Amino acid sequence: MAKSIEKTNVMRILDRAGIEYQTHHYEHGQGAVDGVTVAALLGKSPHQVFKTLVTKGAGRDYFVFVIPVDKELDLKAAARAVGEKSVEMIRVDEINKATGYIRGGCSPIGMKKLYTTVVDSSCLEEETIIFSAGKIGAQVELAPQKLLDLIGAKTASITHQ
Repeated sequence: MAKSIEKTNVMRILDRAGIEYQTHHYEHGQGAVDGVTVAALLGKSPHQVFKTLVTKGAGRDYFVFVIPVDKELDLKAAARAVGEKSVEMIRVDEINKATGYIRGGCSPIGMKKLYTTVVDSSCLEEETIIFSAGKIGAQVELAPQKLLDLIGAKTASITHQ
């Protein structure tokens, strides 16, 4: 018999919004696993599995970017996408304070505040995308447009080509 899966805050938010999703779980030992490894553990393409990155703009506001796990964020393209002169990745010790999540378990859904969020436009090429359910070892899968609508995100080309 399968182990009962504990619902995360992300899953509860999706339930309340009436959004259909699938859950995925992977073994992670005692810490975060890089995204490409997560994709392999789930048997999914790295183009379908997305990671959540938090940045700070020149004006000191936080911005969230969601990109495929096998890509790197293009900081200049990201800044343009949010109308900032520049953005930089926040320090690991800032993640929890800004989002309520820990490194490796950061989700674009359910952060402490609803920050301006941009999802890489490649998400629209996928029927569904997979991203953190807000806890290391737990992922959710849903239609990209559902995510965009739920959190008011927009899409842009924000990775290095």
